Amino acid sequence: MSVNRGPKVVGIVAGATAGLLAAGAAAGIAAERYAVGRIRLGPDPEAREPFGRLRGRPLTVLADDGVPLHVEIDGDDDADVTVLFCHGYGLREDSWHYQRRYLRHLGRLVFWDQRSHGRSGHSPEEHCTIDQLGRDLYAVLNAAVPRGPVVLVGHSMGGMTIMALADQRPELFGDRVVGVGLIATAADPVSFFSKNLPHRLERAAETVITTMGKQVALVEGARRLAGDLLFLVIRTYSFGSRRVSPSVAAFQERMANSTPVDVLAAYYPTFRMQEKRAALSVLDRVESLVVVGSEDRMTPVEHAETIVQRMSGAEYVVVPGAGHMVMLEEPGLVNELIGRLVERAMVSVESSGESAS
Repeated sequence: MSVNRGPKVVGIVAGATAGLLAAGAAAGIAAERYAVGRIRLGPDPEAREPFGRLRGRPLTVLADDGVPLHVEIDGDDDADVTVLFCHGYGLREDSWHYQRRYLRHLGRLVFWDQRSHGRSGHSPEEHCTIDQLGRDLYAVLNAAVPRGPVVLVGHSMGGMTIMALADQRPELFGDRVVGVGLIATAADPVSFFSKNLPHRLERAAETVITTMGKQVALVEGARRLAGDLLFLVIRTYSFGSRRVSPSVAAFQERMANSTPVDVLAAYYPTFRMQEKRAALSVLDRVESLVVVGSEDRMTPVEHAETIVQRMSGAEYVVVPGAGHMVMLEEPGLVNELIGRLVERAMVSVESSGESAS
């Protein structure tokens, strides 16, 4: 009698794959865990900082596929300019804590959670792409900023989101969008593991994340391994400084922990495939800023240099000693740079108005 053994065979193969990868990688992961200790926690001047507790006026925006996007707005709706912030991979709008807290004088501030992150709705896996995030940003822009000039600021995946919007809607830049800030991001393909794991583990890590993310219900051991790999990178290599406030480090870890492993796994392949260098010429039409930490191991300095090669008008700042979470690690400097960007953008708007008249 013929018996269909398809599902069982798939399970056996997946289990064997996970077992082999685990055998090759688990020992290395255990060896790498010591790296968490490289962040020396110093005194805690931020102990009273209300991390994750700053809130604005809520707004729900539906993406073009129906996913609800959580948006919050601070400031006067009649302000001269709106600054719209896009957060990074595995984070949420709260990652802009110091910007929300200290940049309200610039104008109207808009923050949002990317799909499957924070308070936004869960996305189908096939829509966890940079191009979809660009379409999401367009929906947020239309709903939350119905009029007036806009400055877009993006960190990591948020910067890629802005590039995707520029690729899809170039007519917005120079008209509605008058300034762009790109912080710790990339326009070319990125591998988070190539700078963060020994070469012997890199390929195993890539395979675990891209395949086991789809089989977490089937192979629980693979799910744990995928989680270890992703969170090792996110937690350990967020900061470059050897003296980080314990409260800041704990806040970063809470954000990373709040993003499910399957969401991280769903997004990961898009970073290896993304290619947005052609969009940089669109961004170069407006006032711009490019910031990267000298010790950023997730989107290293060479990615920023690729961007500024195509954005000749950008203010380019490499922050000494800072890592990927530069806006949390060096908030004073980043806030100053964003403030200068908004000022330049508004001068450009005024100059354009005078020329038109």
